[in-house]
Amino acid sequence: MKSARATRIITSLSIGVIALSAISWIGLGQITGSLKRVDAFAGLNSRPEKASSAVNYLLVGSDNRAGLTAAELKTLRVGSTASAAGGRSDTMLLVHISKARDKAVIVSLPRDTLVTVPQYVASNGKTIAAQQAKLNSAFSWGGAPLLIQVVEAKTNLRIDHYVEIGFGGFAKVVDSLGGIQVCSKVAINDPKSHLVMTAGIHTLNGIEALKYIRTRDFDGMGDLGRMQRQQQFMSSVIKKATSTGVLLNPVKFISFINAAMETVKTDSSLNSSDLVTLAKQMRNLSASKVRTLTVPLSNVNFSLPYIGSTVLWDPVLAPELFQKLRDDLPIVTEVVPTPSASSSKATSSSTSKATPKATPVIIDKFKTRTASENPCGSLK
Repeated sequence: MKSARATRIITSLSIGVIALSAISWIGLGQITGSLKRVDAFAGLNSRPEKASSAVNYLLVGSDNRAGLTAAELKTLRVGSTASAAGGRSDTMLLVHISKARDKAVIVSLPRDTLVTVPQYVASNGKTIAAQQAKLNSAFSWGGAPLLIQVVEAKTNLRIDHYVEIGFGGFAKVVDSLGGIQVCSKVAINDPKSHLVMTAGIHTLNGIEALKYIRTRDFDGMGDLGRMQRQQQFMSSVIKKATSTGVLLNPVKFISFINAAMETVKTDSSLNSSDLVTLAKQMRNLSASKVRTLTVPLSNVNFSLPYIGSTVLWDPVLAPELFQKLRDDLPIVTEVVPTPSASSSKATSSSTSKATPKATPVIIDKFKTRTASENPCGSLK
């Protein structure tokens, strides 16, 4: 029987958790009203059917410089806000959150993916005929609506929400978490991203982190290497953001949310109550339940006239991956080995020892990694 003192302690802790949650959600409610909106689904018709209550986000990292100081722009050497006018995207991620809100899959979509961009109306009012192009061209030519149309056609997966974040917002998110730990097995000296880093583990601030996720010209892997480093980086962000030091500290939690939302654009249908509900549902999402991967590829240097080098998706594995996401099915398979006849006989004859549990074998045809893995893990 619990003592009166123990009961008081448990009651106090329960009230504290409730109060903490309330403060956190009040803080979240205060910032969601400042979200910048974009009509991401304008004019979209004949879209894929929704097969479950799982949620699919298209997350776009744009080269918008808003929110960066002149000194930060100089450090990054990316030019001014005006020089990025027109909008370009180097990072496109499809984020699938399970219907139970207990698992997530983050798929990197290569910017050079060869796609068919449908007929669209340009900003000058001119109708442009359908044509083959790189995926990031759809964003440059028609913004979020055209990009979503192309991604949905390519994946047969319905996009529920759109989120776009610029350089400034990214840097502030990293700084709000107190920096993010990364690991490189080799030294990095990239003349284009201007990142100089020795081999080993480093904790990067917002500006250095921007250099890290943009670097692509030091290891010969180009965009594929950059995407995998981005996946490893995002895993570190997830681990840091879901740690008790952030979630159980209302000041840090609200600071993180404010930083994340300061320069973020979302579709007009994503409202504050959706974000609050999603955040509540995902409070127990562990890093081990988040898997990151690059869409399966068959050719990373398919050259076409007037387009250049493009990337082709695997004609078998890519559709299989997106069908699993569409049906909200696991993308890795756990197989529990069946005990051999000899081991079963030996176990049954020994009643004094507990039967050991077989370790599941993971079958991972899509070459994923979990957010809980060592950041020093090798690229795949």
